[in-house]
Amino acid sequence: MKATKPVARLRHSVSHGNLWLSILSIMKRGKVYAYVLPDKIEKEFGFSPSKLMTYFVLYKLEDEKLIASKFEGRRKYYELTKKGRKTLAEGKTLLSSLAKKL
Repeated sequence: MKATKPVARLRHSVSHGNLWLSILSIMKRGKVYAYVLPDKIEKEFGFSPSKLMTYFVLYKLEDEKLIASKFEGRRKYYELTKKGRKTLAEGKTLLSSLAKKL
């Protein structure tokens, strides 16, 4: 059954609008090569962000010290910082609290 327009907008808002949550959640399990992130997000969360949007969010997360990067050979890997773990937990708690109120 096809979702109604309001549900489709909500799905997009929750997924794409909060891409940072998906990225931090994946990084919680270990370092990640940025190029594979959109595929991992699609596999785990069911939506496919563009590579451009993924990189944009990565740069913002790094600027905010929620993730850190380092090169291994020619590849740049990203991993969660302590601040990133705390922020991820806060975000998950907020979403859970909002869902319970609905």
